[in-house]
Amino acid sequence: MASAAAPDREHFRTAEVMELLGITRRQLQYWAQTDLVAPSAQTPGGHGRYSFEDLVALKAAKRLIDAGVSVQRIRKSMSALRQMLPTVRRPLAELVLVATGDVVLAIQHGSAFEVGSGQEWIFEVAHFQREVEAWRGSAEALPARPKPRSIRRSRGRRRTA
Repeated sequence: MASAAAPDREHFRTAEVMELLGITRRQLQYWAQTDLVAPSAQTPGGHGRYSFEDLVALKAAKRLIDAGVSVQRIRKSMSALRQMLPTVRRPLAELVLVATGDVVLAIQHGSAFEVGSGQEWIFEVAHFQREVEAWRGSAEALPARPKPRSIRRSRGRRRTA
């Protein structure tokens, strides 16, 4: 007698994803068709199965969309991130993304940058202070240079007796 297959504890069924994230079957299908977030596995019968990493990506996509970012902009941002950070396969799951109006920021290893331009957005004052202190220390270690004499003072001024 054959026993029923054990449930896959590493992957989530579509119904479970819908319940967990509060999204519709149609949203999942559309996001998979448009390559926003597709299930990372399939059953022999062709049913999509989502990993935890997929859930993270879906949650990030949903939050960005809820914040007013279009699916097209998210997809464009993901493409830009893959070009800027070639080791990042799945930006929605691997990075922290923040939408502020028209700007999508990616945060990785303590640095934040605009996805479209790559412009850095975090200015770490404490880190900069350490750089300035190191520079001061190296500048003080250099021998003092004589100050150049002023050109005005040396040009054409004669003392009269």
